[in-house]
Amino acid sequence: MLLTPLILALAAAQAPAVTPPAPAYASRRGGRLFISPMGEPFRPSSRDDDSLADWFRQADRNHDNQVTLDEMQQDADRFFAILDGNHDGEIDPDEISHYENVIAPEVISGSSYGLMEAADSNEGLTRGHRHAGFIRGSEDQHQGAGRFGLLDLPEPVVSADSNFNRGVSQAEFRAAAAQRFMALDLDHHGFLTLPSLETIRPAPPAAPKKPDRSKDPDDSALPDPVGPGL
Repeated sequence: MLLTPLILALAAAQAPAVTPPAPAYASRRGGRLFISPMGEPFRPSSRDDDSLADWFRQADRNHDNQVTLDEMQQDADRFFAILDGNHDGEIDPDEISHYENVIAPEVISGSSYGLMEAADSNEGLTRGHRHAGFIRGSEDQHQGAGRFGLLDLPEPVVSADSNFNRGVSQAEFRAAAAQRFMALDLDHHGFLTLPSLETIRPAPPAAPKKPDRSKDPDDSALPDPVGPGL
């Protein structure tokens, strides 16, 4: 009887170890990135997450399903405080670089817009051609943040620099918020609604088409390059 525990211990030692299953993690690649009119990125947490709605709910401070000009400017003030890292009342070139490289690197990915070019696009809000909520350029192509937002502004923070001094003051940021609010308020209601903004949001880029292998020529059907009978 004393041998039984010893035999059981030896059998357990020889049994193969059972590896616990790896933990399952939810994919965070679904959904679509949204960059707010003032340049704040909203990244989806799931395939069904509407990042535009995430921004709208944040900006709608009194939760009445409308974003007014005052709420738009308050949301701009909140984001300005994040961008103004040294709290000196201005987003300076170093803080702009931090925004472009750390907070929202998508605004310069694939875009060659520099400081003056992005600032020039801000003027397009008043003298550009309006169509379905977008301020279109001559080639009607989105670049930088324009691919992920509601307005065709490649660099929304730099675009607020109205005096071109390579810095953005809070007054300039608030003025840009008011200007962008008016560009989005297509029906001049004095407020924005989520359904209206959803209708002017750019469609996601189409997935690249796979080559149709069925149309490849059949090598066996090609003529003999040497010629018949040779």
